[in-house]
Amino acid sequence: MKTFLLLCGILVLFGAVCWSEPLGPEEAKRKVSPAQEEESPSDATTSTENDRKSAEGLLAESVLGREEEATREASRTDFDVFSDELHFIGGSAIKIVKAPDLSQDKENRKMSEMLNEMLENHERMIQKIESEIDEINRLEPVEPEVVRPLTPEELEAQEAFDRAMAVMNRTKVDKLAGIKLMVEAAGKGHPLAKSHVAWAQLLGHPIHMDIEAAKKTFQELADEGLPDAQMGLGFMYAAGIGFNVSQAKALVYYTMAALGDNSWAQMALGYRYWAGVGVPNSCETALDFYRKVATKVANQVTFSGGAAIHRIRLLDEAENSGTSSGILDNDLIDYYQLLADKGDVQAQVGLGQLHYQGGRGIQLDHQKALQYFSQAANAGNAVAMAFLGKIYLEGSDNIKADNDTAFKYFKKAADLGNPVGQSGLGVMFLHGKGVPKDTVKALKYFTQAADQGWVDGQLQLGNMYFSGTGVKRDFKLANKYYNLASQSGHVLAFYHLGQMHAVGLGMMRSCPTAVELFKNVAERGKWTERLMSAYQDYRSYRFEEAFTQYALMSELGYEVAQSNAAFLLDRGEVNLFKNRDQELLRALQFWGRAAAQGYSAAQVKLGDYHYYGLGTLVDFETAASHYRMASEQQHNAQAMFNLGYMHEQGLGMKKDIHLAKRCYDLAAETSADAKVPVTLALMKLQLLFKLESLRESPFNVLLNLDENIASNWDLYLITVLTIVLGGALYFRRPPGPGQQPQPQQPQPARNVPADEAPLIDRPDTPVAAAARREQREDTPQ
Repeated sequence: MKTFLLLCGILVLFGAVCWSEPLGPEEAKRKVSPAQEEESPSDATTSTENDRKSAEGLLAESVLGREEEATREASRTDFDVFSDELHFIGGSAIKIVKAPDLSQDKENRKMSEMLNEMLENHERMIQKIESEIDEINRLEPVEPEVVRPLTPEELEAQEAFDRAMAVMNRTKVDKLAGIKLMVEAAGKGHPLAKSHVAWAQLLGHPIHMDIEAAKKTFQELADEGLPDAQMGLGFMYAAGIGFNVSQAKALVYYTMAALGDNSWAQMALGYRYWAGVGVPNSCETALDFYRKVATKVANQVTFSGGAAIHRIRLLDEAENSGTSSGILDNDLIDYYQLLADKGDVQAQVGLGQLHYQGGRGIQLDHQKALQYFSQAANAGNAVAMAFLGKIYLEGSDNIKADNDTAFKYFKKAADLGNPVGQSGLGVMFLHGKGVPKDTVKALKYFTQAADQGWVDGQLQLGNMYFSGTGVKRDFKLANKYYNLASQSGHVLAFYHLGQMHAVGLGMMRSCPTAVELFKNVAERGKWTERLMSAYQDYRSYRFEEAFTQYALMSELGYEVAQSNAAFLLDRGEVNLFKNRDQELLRALQFWGRAAAQGYSAAQVKLGDYHYYGLGTLVDFETAASHYRMASEQQHNAQAMFNLGYMHEQGLGMKKDIHLAKRCYDLAAETSADAKVPVTLALMKLQLLFKLESLRESPFNVLLNLDENIASNWDLYLITVLTIVLGGALYFRRPPGPGQQPQPQQPQPARNVPADEAPLIDRPDTPVAAAARREQREDTPQ
C-alpha cells in the first residue's frame, strides 16, 4: 500500500512536468533566442528527449529505492484511518498546478535538481504517515483470544458429539444410530448437538416431527449466537412454519448466520441476491456468497466424485405415470444380483458402480462395490480393475488405502486401453503416490484418457494447464478441457470454470455465468441428500415431513425442491397451515421461483393460477403472458394448447381463430400426447366456421337459443361427442370370456323303442316302404 501511494505521487508530478501548458505560437517566437533560432529542429527534439530520459531515470531509481524499503501489504482498516491524511496530500502537497516555465527560471535550476527536491519532500511526508500508522497500531494492540478450558461436563459432551459426527460422516450412514448419539450429546448440553436435534425435530427426519420443541431450542441457541440456530429461525420465518411469515426477519437471521460461516445461510442469501427475493438484485453479492460455499464443497470432493444425486420432480412423475422416476425397483436389483451370482460380468460391474457411487435408490457401500469389482476383475474386465484401483487409492471406512495395490490395478487396466486406468496412473505420477513424481508421464496418461472422452483425464489436463504444472500455463487450453469435463457433470470442472469467469482468466469476465457455475457446485454439497430423504418420505405418505425438507432446500435455491414443495401444496396434502388460501398463496410463490429458474411446467402452473384465480385474482392477461413465455422459451405443448384456447375465446387477448389454429398445430407438432385433444379442438374450430357462415344465412334463427346453452355450447358438444364415442366403443367391443356362445355338445345315442320315437325318427314298416316306392313310380317325370 505504501509503495502504491509513492507511485501515485510520482506519477502525478511527472504528469505535471511533462504535460504543462505549451507556449502559444506568438509567444514561442518572442521567447526564442538567436542562438536557439540557429539550432535545428532535430537538435531541439534530441535535447528534449535527453531531458525526459534523465527525468525518467531519476524517477525509476527513486521508485526502486522506495520499493525495497516499503512493505508489500497494509490492511484495509489502516487505509481508512489515514485516508484523511491522503486527502491532505492530494489537496495541498501534490496539488496539480500549472508547471512553471523552466526557460524563465531566474536560478536556472536543472530539472533533475527540482525533481530530487520534490521527491525528498514526498518521502518525508510518507515517512510521517508511516510513523502515525505505527503509533495507531501501538495504541490499539490486538489481544490474543483466550481459550477457556473445558469443564469435565463440557468435555464429556464434546466427546459424545464427536462420536455422533463420526457415525454420521461414514460412507454408509446409519442415521438412527447417529441421531441417538446426537440426542445423548444434546442431553449433556452440547450446543451443536442440540441444534442437530432441533433440525431433526423440525424436518421430521429421522425422528418424529416436533415444531414447537425445535422452535424453542433455536430461540435459546440463537440468543447465544449459534449460527446454525440463527439459520433455523430464518428458515421458519421465511416459510411461515412455527411463525407468521416475515421475510425481513428471515433476512436478518440469514445474514447473522452467514457471518458465522453457515453454508446454508450463505446459499440462501446467494440465491436471494441472485433472484432478487426480498432484496435488490446484486450479481456481485450473490457471487461472493456462492463462491464461499462452492469452495467448501470443492474441497470435500473425493477422487470418486462423491455420491450421485438423483433429482425427481413430483409433477412430472404424476403426469407421466408410465415413465420411470429413475429409482431402481427392488425386483430389478434382485434380478441383477442373481445374474452377478451366476457370473455375469456386466451385472457385476453395474452393481459395483451403483454401490461405489450411490444414487437411484442404492445406498453408498464401498464394501459391496469391492466385492462385485473383484469378481469382475478376476474375469479380466478392465473397467472393474480400474475401479478397484480407485477404491484402493482413496480408501474407505473399512478399506485401507494401498498405493501399491492401486498402481497394480491401474496398470492392468491401462495396458488394456481403459481410460479410467490411464487417468488413475496419471494421478499417481502427478502427486507421487507410491511412485516417483513425474509430470511428463502424468501428462501422457491424462492425454490418453482425455482422448477417449474420460472426464477425469479432461479435468486433470485442465488443472495442469491452469496451474502450469509440467506444461506452459495456458488458460485457453485449461478452459477447453474444463468445458469438456463439465459436459460430463464433474463438479470440480464447474468450480474451476466459475473461478475463471469470476476474474476473467482466458475469457471475458462474466458475473452471471460465474454465479450459475458456483451455484451448481454449491448444490452438490452433502446436504443434497435431503432431496432423496424427502422423496422417500413422500412415497411413505409422510407429506408434512416431505414438505418441510423440500421447503428448506427451496430456500437454498434448489429448483426441483421449489417445484416439489409447490406440488404438495397444490394437491392439498400438507396440513401445516391454517386454511387453503394460505396453501395456494405459498404454492404460487414456489411455482414462481421454480419458473424463474427455467422449469416450463411451473410456468404453465403460474398461468393456471392466474387463469382460475388460485392464490391470486383472476387475470387472463397475466395468465396468457405466462403461457406465452412457456411456449416460446421452453416449447411447452400444454402452454401452446392453452394459448390456442385463449385466442379462440378471446380471453386476455384479441379473439383470433387463425392464431388459435396455429397454436393448436404447434402443440400437436411438439408433443405426440397433444394430438388427440388438438384434433378435437380443430373439429370445434371447423364447427365455429360453419356457425359463422350460418349466421349469414336465413337459418340464423337456430342460433338464438337460450343464453346459458349458447354460452356453453362447446361443453355440450364435447359431452355429446363423448357419449357417442363411448356408445360406439361399447357396442363394438368384442364379447367377454363369459359371453362367448357355447358350442352344442353332441347328445349321446340311446335306444328308444320304435313306437315311442317321434314319427320322423321311427323306422319304416315293410308296408309303408312299398307304398312309397309305388307312389314314386307313378309320379310323372
